[in-house]
Amino acid sequence: MTSGSDAWIAIGITALGCYGVKLLGLSVPAGLLERPVVKRLAALVPIALLAALTALQTFGTGSRHLVVDARAAGLAAAAVALLLRAPFLVVVAAAVLVTAAVRAVA
Repeated sequence: MTSGSDAWIAIGITALGCYGVKLLGLSVPAGLLERPVVKRLAALVPIALLAALTALQTFGTGSRHLVVDARAAGLAAAAVALLLRAPFLVVVAAAVLVTAAVRAVA
């Protein structure tokens, strides 16, 4: 097999998996989805996934090592801007500017 056919096999398996998850979600009874615990979990899971993705992209490398570099400084600047209740664009701008400044200095 070539790498091209491997990619198409992976795409097909992923598409079937996504369809299966969608089908599973549609087959869950409505009464189960109305439970308070399920509603609370449904609200918290995206937040946890986004936090994990942010941590991985900020402190991860291609290997299994954690690094603290300019990205961590940008994340800290964004956290401070959020604590000061800045608008979203200001939070993003603060993170970008601090990351760029640390990279320029280092």
